[in-house]
Amino acid sequence: MAGALLQNRFYVAFAATAGAVAGFAVAKLVTSQNTTSTIVLKQEKPNDPVAPTPNHQERVQNKEENVYDTQKYVNEYLLLHYGEADEVLRHSFVPMDSLEFPRRVAKECLDAYSSIDKSKLPSRAFDVGCGLGRTTFELAREFEECIGLDFSQAFVDGCNTLQENGQMEYRICEEGDVHSTYIAKIDAQIDRTRTKFIQGDACDLPADIGQFGCVVAANLLCRLPNPYKFLERLPELVASGGLLVITTPCSWMTQFTPKENWLGGFYNDSKQPVTTFDTLKKHLGRDFTLVEEKNMRFFIRETARKNQWIVTQATIWHRK
Repeated sequence: MAGALLQNRFYVAFAATAGAVAGFAVAKLVTSQNTTSTIVLKQEKPNDPVAPTPNHQERVQNKEENVYDTQKYVNEYLLLHYGEADEVLRHSFVPMDSLEFPRRVAKECLDAYSSIDKSKLPSRAFDVGCGLGRTTFELAREFEECIGLDFSQAFVDGCNTLQENGQMEYRICEEGDVHSTYIAKIDAQIDRTRTKFIQGDACDLPADIGQFGCVVAANLLCRLPNPYKFLERLPELVASGGLLVITTPCSWMTQFTPKENWLGGFYNDSKQPVTTFDTLKKHLGRDFTLVEEKNMRFFIRETARKNQWIVTQATIWHRK
C-alpha cells in the first residue's frame, strides 16, 4: 500500500519565501522519485471592503451548511466552555493555563468594568457570538441583563437548555465511536434569569437592541462574511463610557469570509502587510480608546489525542 501511494501520489509542502512576502505562495511538489518542481500561485489581496457579501436572508437560507450547527461542534464547545481539567486534558504535558477560555474572557470584562465609572452606564452586557454561553452566564455576576447572540441555532438551543435547567449532558469523542459522557453545569451562584439567548446575525443586528455597558465579541470577527458591518455597529451598541472586548485568532479563511472583507492577513497597495489589529485601530480609533492589548491562549479538544491549541489576540476598548 505504501509503495502504491508513493508511485501514484505527490506531497505538497508550502514554504514561506520572498515570493510569498510579495503576495505569492510557493508550492513545492515532491514526487516519489524525489524530483521537485515549483509552482508560483498568485495570492489576490483584498480590495476595498465594499464588495458584495451574502445578505442576512442568504445566510439564513444557507444555515444548513454552517458547521457550528452540527452536534459535533455543540459537544466540543460545551467542553470548551464548561469542561473540567480532567475532562478536557488527557495528558500531563498539555497547557493547563489554556482552559476555561470563555470564563477568562468574562473575567477580563469584569476586571476592566470594575475600574471605570459605571454610574451612568446601563447594567447590560452583550455577548456577540456567544457560543454555548459561558461568558454570558459569567457576566451575569455583575450585569442585570446579559444577552448572548449566536448565528448557530444549535448553540442557542444549548444555551437555553442551560439557562432553564442549569445543566446539560453531552458526549465527547475519545476515539472513533468511543465517547465519554459529561455534564455541563452553571455555577449555582449565578442568577440565570439575568440571561437571555437569541439567534441572530452579527452582520445584521436588530436595530432596537439598545445600548450596553459592555460588549464582547470573542473569536467572532474571522467567522463573519463582512466583519466591517459589525464594526460599524459598535459605536452605537456601546454606551459612552462603556467597554468593548474583542478577541480574535485572526484565522481568516475564505470558507467564512471573502478575501475582500478580511481585516488583516494581506498586503496593501504599498506592499505592506496589514494585520487585523491595524484595521481595528483604524476603524475603532475614532470612537474608542484602546486600553489594553494582550494574548490569550485556549484549548479545544476534538478527541483524546487530537486537539487545537490557539493563541488569540485580545483588545480592550473604552467608548469615548
